[in-house]
Amino acid sequence: MEPVLFKIEDGVAHITLNRPGSYNSFTREMSLLLQQHLERCAADDHVRCICLTGAGKGFCSGQDLSEFPDPARIDFEQVVREHYNPVITLLRRIEKPVVAAVNGIAAGAGANVALACDIVVATAGASFIQVFSRIGLIPDSGGTFFLPRLVGMQRAAAMIMLGDKVTAADAASMGMIYKAVPDEQFAAEVQRITTTLAQLPTIGIGLTKRALNQSFSHDLSQQLALEKELQTEAGATPDFVEGVQAFLEKRKPVFTGRSNKNDS
Repeated sequence: MEPVLFKIEDGVAHITLNRPGSYNSFTREMSLLLQQHLERCAADDHVRCICLTGAGKGFCSGQDLSEFPDPARIDFEQVVREHYNPVITLLRRIEKPVVAAVNGIAAGAGANVALACDIVVATAGASFIQVFSRIGLIPDSGGTFFLPRLVGMQRAAAMIMLGDKVTAADAASMGMIYKAVPDEQFAAEVQRITTTLAQLPTIGIGLTKRALNQSFSHDLSQQLALEKELQTEAGATPDFVEGVQAFLEKRKPVFTGRSNKNDS
């Protein structure tokens, strides 16, 4: 059974972590396959949105510890460097919207992979938990970076140190995720969001993502300069022209997501 499933439909790349028997816990094979699929999404102009989810009843329960028979001999430097850091880097570097469709438990690295995505939608029955303190580790996969920025230092420290389970509703109310959706509406809402994103101006969305990434390290003057640069780039795209024409003609725009009219 493939540990990661991949398909493209109507401009949306669907990536499904596929180890449902272990709540989609990460193995080396899964991590490397996920990286390959993300790299494919970055290179394929037909992909205009990425949806990351899990098979079965869970999103991802973090690292599969059974992959390491002797905990004393785990090479953490290699695992983090080769398995997790490249995934987080790709999720942030790909200049296309990435939606995490959290369909169940998101624990450890699984929770932090979700939080690294641009938009997180969860079922009402889903939950997030930073399990690292329970086994003497620290959060990886960007957990110490994203979580304080999403919920503030106090809440982030408490979640990480206490390892409390956070419901999807609570995660939404504190701004940790975009929204929690009743289970019976979840699939339709994910489809609505991803379809909408796949029909928007992909270049402009990607430039927006670049600006948001750099806002973490810029002061105001640097960010204003970057916005000027990226707005100039966005204004040179065919999708900007189409958007203005559609507005003036009072019709729905048809965006291509391409950088120039000769792209195919």
